Amino acid sequence: MTDYKTLIDAETWAFIERTNSYYPPDTIDYTIAQQREIYDRMCREFFAGHPDGVAVETSAISTLRHDIPIRIYRSAPQAAVTVLYAHGGGFILGGLDSHDDVCAELCARTGYEVVSVDYRLAPEHLHPAAFDDATSAFEWAAANRHHPIVLCGDSAGGNLCAAVSHATRGHSKRPIGQVLIYPGLGGDRSQGSYITHAEAPMLTTRDLEFYKNIRTGGQDGTGDITQSPLADADFAYLPPTVLITAQCDPLSSDGEAYRDRIVAAGGRAYWFEEPGLVHGYLRARHTVGRARASFTRIVDAVAALGQGAWHW
Repeated sequence: MTDYKTLIDAETWAFIERTNSYYPPDTIDYTIAQQREIYDRMCREFFAGHPDGVAVETSAISTLRHDIPIRIYRSAPQAAVTVLYAHGGGFILGGLDSHDDVCAELCARTGYEVVSVDYRLAPEHLHPAAFDDATSAFEWAAANRHHPIVLCGDSAGGNLCAAVSHATRGHSKRPIGQVLIYPGLGGDRSQGSYITHAEAPMLTTRDLEFYKNIRTGGQDGTGDITQSPLADADFAYLPPTVLITAQCDPLSSDGEAYRDRIVAAGGRAYWFEEPGLVHGYLRARHTVGRARASFTRIVDAVAALGQGAWHW
């Protein structure tokens, strides 16, 4: 058994307990509508506001079949880089409001334009709907922005960013970098953190199985790169990648595996596992020292990749 009492510090435990105070123990057995209500309320309770000087505009990208809502954050008249942000939430939760303050802070601290993408959610829209929307958002940004694009996302959003990077390698304006925050990339569930941290606070392997089945409608997606980027046989020509994972999270090994695959293919990738942190710690960035330091690491990675200046 993993001893979380020693791995996780008091500040992080306080964050876990505060998060759990909004979540009944059996939330995973609630209806999707109820789960969204609980998640949205929790996000509102953790909302940290916007830094001064960030202008926000909510808009939409028109596609042939539907509109994709987006929220654009700017803190400078002329941004040098656009960050396309995909939020977490297990492909069934979240939206423009759930990560609103994270995107505003990312904008303020990098000076880059941040575009948050409100991709379609399961179970109403099964895979590959979210991937299709993330790809459409990238195509829109590539067509409408003259400057470079960096992809950034947490959890489910990290999965979407990686999948878009794999799908756009032949694009004339492919992303110049990606920052993946505790992403699920379809790693081997029989080893590593999937075993060591199967019952981690905030995210368990049972949760992962639930989200995977909801996203796919129970269909077997083995080998589908758009669902599990680690299933790709070719890791060449991917953008410079920074992976930041939480130690106490079944998904952490995905970051290590993805880094190793890119490096083996001659690419540039860096993986950092945050000691003693748990899945979802972005919401703890103002109350937990370790999470605050990690968010600074994330901001610095986005800034450096945007400048093509990451030191490996």
